[in-house]
Amino acid sequence: MAGDLHHYMRHSSVSSDKPVYVQHLLVNGCGGAFLHPTHVFSNFNELYGASYKSEAAYPSFEDSSRIALGNILKFRKKNWQFDFIGGIIYFVLVFSMFPQCKLDHILQDDSFSGHLRSFFSTMWDAFMYMLEHSYVSLAGAMLLLMAAIIFVPPKLSRKKRVIIGILHVSAHLAAALVLMLLLELGVETCIRHRLLATSGYHTLYQWYRTVESEHFPDPTGLRARIEQWTFGLYPACIKYLMSAFDVPEVMAVTRSNICKKGVLSLSRGGAAIYYASVFLYFWVFSTPVVSLVFGSYLYICINWLHIHFDEAFSSLRIANYKSFTRFHINRDGDLEVFTLAVDKVPKEWKLDPDWDGEQPKQLSHLRKFPSKWSAATPQQDPLATVRIVDHFVIQQTGKPDLETRTGPVTH
Repeated sequence: MAGDLHHYMRHSSVSSDKPVYVQHLLVNGCGGAFLHPTHVFSNFNELYGASYKSEAAYPSFEDSSRIALGNILKFRKKNWQFDFIGGIIYFVLVFSMFPQCKLDHILQDDSFSGHLRSFFSTMWDAFMYMLEHSYVSLAGAMLLLMAAIIFVPPKLSRKKRVIIGILHVSAHLAAALVLMLLLELGVETCIRHRLLATSGYHTLYQWYRTVESEHFPDPTGLRARIEQWTFGLYPACIKYLMSAFDVPEVMAVTRSNICKKGVLSLSRGGAAIYYASVFLYFWVFSTPVVSLVFGSYLYICINWLHIHFDEAFSSLRIANYKSFTRFHINRDGDLEVFTLAVDKVPKEWKLDPDWDGEQPKQLSHLRKFPSKWSAATPQQDPLATVRIVDHFVIQQTGKPDLETRTGPVTH
């Protein structure tokens, strides 16, 4: 009997000619802080040369498989804090590939297959550029690879850990490159249709001045005097404040300048503003994807590689499926084993008024109301929802012959 895994499972020996030293294998760790899967152990059938059959599992194999799917569908919802570091990691992976200036061939293909072929060809070129010329992105990829290999449980061989780490990082890197190209294609399309980068950094401010002069005329020259009195701060503050909020325009204009004159033509401040504006949009696009990729990695690992049980199910933050096992020796000397479970644990509790009515020094197992707390909703009270999920009997071996030892029993 063990409780290291946070679920309940019982395997019983199968009748055979081989000697069986352990009749039942019992695991019950459902009192832990989180849950462990059961469906990944459905094929377990042998231990120390003896054959076993799964007789009970809680949660059931079907429920466990359904819960595991939450790594793909619910990982981001349960671990929204992961977005912060995930978006930064993806941006570091493609930092050196911004901007992508030569994207005409992707937009000029006539067929959909041609678009895809050109897209993935450009993606491969960006990857090779990272390997041959990049510093920041290559260093980020190497650090991520080391972290991914270390993250794999050490029970696997070094070769398998390296392979799993490389595949894991490759998925993240491919996703980051796809997002980078999609963002660049979006900006390029807007520039081609003259939606961005039409009149410099201060397009929004120029539009504001046009609307202001048309609808709010200043025949007395008050605005000019305010500009003179504030030494030019009045229009300058509005101009640069609008530029700060017009991030797409700043990104598009700077991108066009880099593509025409090269990145070295930018000052440090201009480069910082460009990469900051790119980061804002890229971070928003990448956060759902990084959670999806990492959640899919955990799902694949627990179902096919049988690793990362702790990480996959603890990230789902499942507080339900609690159980405990009780033993009872009946009058025949046999051992009865009961496992009681509560599928859904109440989230809100209240003080039980009946608890104070009993004698305070009375032992808890003798009290009618042993707990000071009860569920806020009576329908969710564990006393009302508890059920037996497994019951079996272990026959006593070598029962003593009471008549031989004590003589016949007379009534």
